[in-house]
Amino acid sequence: MRSGDNRLFLSLVVASAVVAMVAGIWPTMLPISVLAVPLLIGNIVLGPRQLPWFVVITLAGLAIVSPRQPEITAYVVVEILVVFVLGLIILLSSFRRTRLGVAGARGESMLVDLRDRISRQGQLPDLPRDWYVETALRSADGTPFAGDFVVAARPHNGDRFDVVVVDVSGKGDEAGTRSLLLSGAFGGLLGALHPEDFLPAANDFLLQQDWSEGFATAIHLSLNLTSGDIKVWTAGHPPAVQLSAGSGRWSVHDTEGPVLGLIPGAEFTGTRAIMRPGDVVLLYTDGMVETPTRDIGLGIDRLVGSAERELRGNFVHGAKRLIDSLGSRHDDRALLLIHRR
Repeated sequence: MRSGDNRLFLSLVVASAVVAMVAGIWPTMLPISVLAVPLLIGNIVLGPRQLPWFVVITLAGLAIVSPRQPEITAYVVVEILVVFVLGLIILLSSFRRTRLGVAGARGESMLVDLRDRISRQGQLPDLPRDWYVETALRSADGTPFAGDFVVAARPHNGDRFDVVVVDVSGKGDEAGTRSLLLSGAFGGLLGALHPEDFLPAANDFLLQQDWSEGFATAIHLSLNLTSGDIKVWTAGHPPAVQLSAGSGRWSVHDTEGPVLGLIPGAEFTGTRAIMRPGDVVLLYTDGMVETPTRDIGLGIDRLVGSAERELRGNFVHGAKRLIDSLGSRHDDRALLLIHRR
């Protein structure tokens, strides 16, 4: 236990004792309910080892000063019960925090820092000037965690650019912890392996986790930044769609591959294509195209129709415009746009 934590603990104990003493000596000046204040402060700043002791000490002070009240009215009884119940709730929550081992505010900041660090792994690397890449993510009901994520890599700043769009089982907060772990692991695999080996390795990694809901869908695109050649693999994921600038037509890159985390030794068959100047490729999750009342095929048609309207002559921030116009706000959504200028 650090000396700073000890000083904070002792300061709160002294503050709680002073409040209890004043409430006992001059009850008309300071109501007994003020003891709730140090309890709330302790709940925020104290660690799980110190917090139970602080709650017990504060409630002991409450028990000592309660009989010293000049008149035990119904209002005073309610004040005592409220402080006692509050202390009991904080005590029970402190036992749950023991699993994390840090105080409430510090634990929250650690989780936010972890989320931000892993999210930075999904940041798109710098590409040559003739390529424009943009990604947009939206979580279910606006929660800060989502089950959809994007990871990208450009090994050694060479001619190869790899990007993966993943949809973890579940949505929102319930999928957030799994997506945090997978985004870090997939980011490491993507930069270290040959493109053909990524989805098999990701499938093996998920199988090793042995999660009850440990499956995910993914689409992996590997792009040669010099020639424009692309290869796309999917694992139970909606297909990529490509706009051919020469013909003005959209095509669907159908590929085969099972969902990640279900079948040991699964094989994934990719498809090849080429991106010429003016072409666009969209990668997306099923939250963009599928609803309980709409077939995924109709959703892809709607996505293509929206892309024709939103991207006409202007691809900058196109992914954000598309993701804001499509999909349900009650589902996680991710969209990645690649344009060859």
